[in-house]
Amino acid sequence: MMLRRFASRLEKLTLWAGPFAGLLQLLLLGLIIFSLSRAGLVAWQWERVSATGILGQIMVQGARADLIMLGYLIALPLVLSPLLAHKRTLGLWKNFTVVWGTFALIFIVFMELSTPQFVMQYDVRPNRLFVEYLSYPAEVMSTLWHGFRIALILGVGFTILLGTAIYKLLKAASANITAWRPLKLLALWPLLVLLVVFQIRSTTAHRPANPALFALTGDAMVNSLIINSPWSVLDAINAMGHEANSSEIYGKYPREKVFEVVKSAPWLRDQQFTSADLPTLHKQVAVVQRERPLNLVIVLEESLGATFVESLGGLPVTPELEKLKKEGWWFEQLYATGTRSVRGIEAVVAGYPPTPARSVVKLSLSQQNFYTLAAGLGKHGYHTEFVYGGEAHFDNMRSFFTGNGFQKVVDRRDMNPVFEGSWGASDEDLFDKSLERLKTLHASGKPFFSLIFSSSNHEPFQFPDGRIKLHDAEKQTVNNAVKYADYALGRFIVEAKKQDYWKDTVFLIVADHDNRVYGDSLVPIKKFHIPGLILGADVQPKRITTIASQVDLGPTLLSLIGLSSEHPMIGRDLARDSETPGRALIQFDNYFAWLEGSSATILRPGQSPLAGQYDAATGVLTTGGVPEPQLVDKAMSHVVLPSILYREQRYKLPPGGK
Repeated sequence: MMLRRFASRLEKLTLWAGPFAGLLQLLLLGLIIFSLSRAGLVAWQWERVSATGILGQIMVQGARADLIMLGYLIALPLVLSPLLAHKRTLGLWKNFTVVWGTFALIFIVFMELSTPQFVMQYDVRPNRLFVEYLSYPAEVMSTLWHGFRIALILGVGFTILLGTAIYKLLKAASANITAWRPLKLLALWPLLVLLVVFQIRSTTAHRPANPALFALTGDAMVNSLIINSPWSVLDAINAMGHEANSSEIYGKYPREKVFEVVKSAPWLRDQQFTSADLPTLHKQVAVVQRERPLNLVIVLEESLGATFVESLGGLPVTPELEKLKKEGWWFEQLYATGTRSVRGIEAVVAGYPPTPARSVVKLSLSQQNFYTLAAGLGKHGYHTEFVYGGEAHFDNMRSFFTGNGFQKVVDRRDMNPVFEGSWGASDEDLFDKSLERLKTLHASGKPFFSLIFSSSNHEPFQFPDGRIKLHDAEKQTVNNAVKYADYALGRFIVEAKKQDYWKDTVFLIVADHDNRVYGDSLVPIKKFHIPGLILGADVQPKRITTIASQVDLGPTLLSLIGLSSEHPMIGRDLARDSETPGRALIQFDNYFAWLEGSSATILRPGQSPLAGQYDAATGVLTTGGVPEPQLVDKAMSHVVLPSILYREQRYKLPPGGK
């Protein structure tokens, strides 16, 4: 009964539009759904929204953004209307607009229903990460089923019910649509097309409106509430299609200045750059001289941010890591480059800086002949391998690794786990397999490099019972999962110390990123703070207090294992100098931050750079004003450089090089 009444009212509101009544109904219903969703999100995030003081602008500019998205959805049927909206084909036209409107509104509903969970994880509306995860339906569905089963069932059920209701509503509201005379239709159609074009452009300025136009506050999450999720995702898809030129979203910048500024860094300015074709290739001389270079093991910990390390200002859920930090090099101000595992992989394993594009782990031009530590160490006779408890094809890791120097991949299929969750074998099973592999590699007599990637600290946070004293009363929480991952890591190191290879191996324990990136800052720098520890062999206890980036770890490790080599990494060898003030490179959605001391220079798409001051003690970023030109140069050079190197395939070793 209620549906009939609403359909009747909708029909009365739109019947005057003749054959275009169905498109007008789509427009009105879309605005209602978007507005209700935005109002709900604003109420949910009221504390942060109210702090900005722009509630009115959020709702008004939000409606503007909604009209842009709905303009795109109306455009196709509007273009086809001169062919279909005639008296003879009126039945076909009505059915087409009803079906089109139904699917368009279901898409809107689905995206808006997906938004709260995505915001809880990434602190912004669905973006490119939403699209990238859809490439792995098995893993995504397993995670949703085990971690968000009720939300999944309710969301799908509600979408189906609402979709059915929308179809019935549009069908009833379109029953009495009438056709216009051909002359009237052809006379008014160009005007309607122009009106929708202006609706999509939403401005008389030189360039049409884009999501950057709606970045009105210093809080990235609040900015994302202003636009809508369908537009956010479609804009991300469009950006992914042009990602070879990704860094150009920050504006034009002279190519020759890029290399000049990057090479002027204190740790690079005295280096010999050995190739005109490979602009960052240089010879790094190891600080530690050895008769035979040591083995290298990197343990990449899933989502282990400083949030979970008490001595870094986090929760006391990593007691094993806290014990181990006294035995090696402990990084007090180490920052991740991004928010995804593949971003951490490219930084740690390849020393590659971040860009607004997808990680090079997933891009086509970097699947072969792209520098990684494995490619470099392989040239020096190392056996190289990747060990992972899940399916190595996830996030394209297997392809990237096997194409770029990793000689062997060991994953879930090679294990007989005692406990298996949605993301594969537990960390205990992973480390047991790793201990087995390291023992075999040591027995071969060749130096080796092993990359071990954990996964237990990943939603839905599944791990075996009876291993730890739970931090939270409910078992499947991130804090308990981290504590379990820490337990498994401590157990692994205890066993590794008993082996003959311990004295000949350098171990790096580092996070790929934090578990959730959120905060009321344009770039939540605090959530990029991660732990890092180097130990093993003859590594002596030391605290690295300067700001460091994941891209600095590769050069530092090469120096500590005693291997002098050519490579294109622009990171800093902290074994040579850990006193000079450092910097961090941070990519958050489409924002790039250059952190140097307490100064943060933020690059924004379609807008001028923004100055900021970051207080590491409190984690507060204050933005405002124009940054110093030399800081803008550093930020622009370091974000444009990787795009050039990728696009021109210049991040590699020369043929036959070492």
